[in-house]
Amino acid sequence: MTITRAPRLDAHARLRALTADITDLILDRGLLPGDALPTEQELSAELGVGRNTLREAIKVLQALGVVEIRHGFGMFVAAENLLALSDSLTFRGQMSLRHKGHEANELVDVRQALESGLVGAAIAAITPEQLATLEATVATMESLAANGQNFVEADKNFHRTLFEPLNNELLSNLLGVFWDVYRSIHQSMDTADSSRSHLAETAHSHRELLEAVRAGDKALASDLLSSHFDGIREQLARMADIR
Repeated sequence: MTITRAPRLDAHARLRALTADITDLILDRGLLPGDALPTEQELSAELGVGRNTLREAIKVLQALGVVEIRHGFGMFVAAENLLALSDSLTFRGQMSLRHKGHEANELVDVRQALESGLVGAAIAAITPEQLATLEATVATMESLAANGQNFVEADKNFHRTLFEPLNNELLSNLLGVFWDVYRSIHQSMDTADSSRSHLAETAHSHRELLEAVRAGDKALASDLLSSHFDGIREQLARMADIR
């Protein structure tokens, strides 16, 4: 009689299974961000693994932003943190610039879809105070553009404030991630035009968007945000032709 044995899991698969067991434990116990996890000794006994193997899994979960280690205090469920996602997407976007920029284009597509698709809901909920903040931000952009100065932070703040009315923390964080990735890709291309005419044009595009938001014109605001990313797409297309 031949006995068929189950295939032995390789080290990588075992590690993935263990990280899944730990996340299941967190969910099953209803632990929330900031809550303490069981000690290493308790986890090792409960999951039936050695301390070294457990530490490898914890390191993976720490890198993913699931677990936070506070030396001298223990292990805790990490607060919401998209740094791992940001780092990964930034790397993928920059790497893609070496081979036709496909992933970079995909990232631009996602950011465009998020912003143009949600701007209508943001307009419906925007407050006079938030409109005033957008006005002040655009005025800053126009002033800096007139002096030939870049306004990267003002640009980021404009988009952050625009979607602030939705009161969606995950969305705000995700848009922040995509903004940082987008900016990183833009800088890596080393083709950004910082001339006064380009800066003035960019500031003007934000002025147009602000006026559409102020007028409550959701369709126009969506269209303006859709065309907001034409410049980087053109640059990516030129790079693809060169390579």
